[in-house]
Order: sequence, then C-alpha cells, then structure tokens
Amino acid sequence: MPAETPTPDVAALAAAIQTELLFGQVLVRRTAAGFELRHVADRQSDPAGLSLLGEQEIRPLAQHTASGAFRPLRSAPDLRSGWRIMAAGDCALGAAIERLYPGAVADWFAARAGSPPITSYRQFTARQTGMYRITTHLDDAAAGAMIRKCCDAENCLKRRLWTVEGLAPDEAAEKSVIPCLEPCGILLECARKTARREQQAERGGLGEKYDADGAEEDNCASNDPGHISPPLPFDGTNPSP
Repeated sequence: MPAETPTPDVAALAAAIQTELLFGQVLVRRTAAGFELRHVADRQSDPAGLSLLGEQEIRPLAQHTASGAFRPLRSAPDLRSGWRIMAAGDCALGAAIERLYPGAVADWFAARAGSPPITSYRQFTARQTGMYRITTHLDDAAAGAMIRKCCDAENCLKRRLWTVEGLAPDEAAEKSVIPCLEPCGILLECARKTARREQQAERGGLGEKYDADGAEEDNCASNDPGHISPPLPFDGTNPSP
C-alpha cells in the first residue's frame, strides 16, 4: 500500500518543525520515527511518567479539563497535562493536532499566505440573523472592550487577526501560533449578551441580569469562557454564515 500523502497544510506544518514547535499548549518534537506531542508543562518530564495515548484517546483528552469539566473552547489554556502522543509521520501528526485543535492547522497554513481570509467583526455580524442580529448594534468602543475581554489570553490562545475599528490585532508575542481568522461562536454569544445588556439599560428594563425571555444572563465579560453557552455545539470552528 502506498504511503499516505499529507495535505499541503499538514506538510507545511511538518516541514516547519525542525526540532520542536509549540502549537497552542502542545509541544511537538521531531523524533527519528516521526513526532512526539506532549503538553508544554511536561517539557522536562520523563516519557515513562506520561500516559501514552492512542488515536481514539486524543479527542476525549481535548474535550474535558483535568477536573472533568467540558471544554467548549478547544483553544482555551486549560488542556490537561500528563500525556504524550507518538505520531509516525506527517499525516499522523496532522490527525493528532486536528483532534486537539480542530481546524487549527488549516488556519495556520492560510495565515501564512500573503492575504489570509480574515473576516472582521463588522463583516461577521452583518451576516447574522435572528437573535444574533443585535450584535451589529454595538458601537466600536463597546465591541472592542467586549472583544478584549472575551479574547484575552486567559480565555483563548489563538492569535486574533480580525479586528473592529479602534482595536488592533493581537501581537504575536501575546498568543500562540494558532491564528484566529474570524469571530467564533463564543464571541458571538458574548456580543449578543453585551448588546442585550446595553439595550436593556437604555430602555430602563430588567438590567444586566435577565434577557428578553427572562432567562438569567451569564456575565460574558468575566474572562471565563467555560461558562458561556455558545449558540451551537462548539469545537473550535465557526458557525455557518
């Protein structure tokens, strides 16, 4: 059977790993047999002390924190440690990272292009309908403040390349090599709740605690995306246009 051919994005990532590369919280090291992946916190750990994960064990690792809490945002800085993965070649490397950070390799590759496909906050919210149409009502200052809190490095390791007027993209040193090319579902929900609170305040309504249906609002500006319910089941990819 002929060897599997990696996709261009996976081939480029593998070629970029001369010795090691930090991808999110995953330290990827080139070995004689392929690649070893482990949590960066385990950089100096003896391999014998780390659990060797099989292919089917990688996705569950990415789905829950060390305490067992569900991880709605795969790029949050709460990936548990204590494991290692052996990838025998480029394709196995790409498959492992895809399970840990869905879509990240493709985005990394796209961001290396001269004109990466970036969608700004205004472009993204302009295509929303239904209850998310309200996100277009945030002015630039309010949107920028909300984005800074929701996309803070304490919440997400992706480097935000998209912007809103008055807010610059993330500096490379502030985040990981994983780029963020457009707002995600969690950011969209945070924007909706921020806009709803502003609307209620302007109308002298129920205030910040309740939305129009009387349901209790989460404080999406609390630097804790784990408690923010995304509009759809969220695995690191973006909602449909």
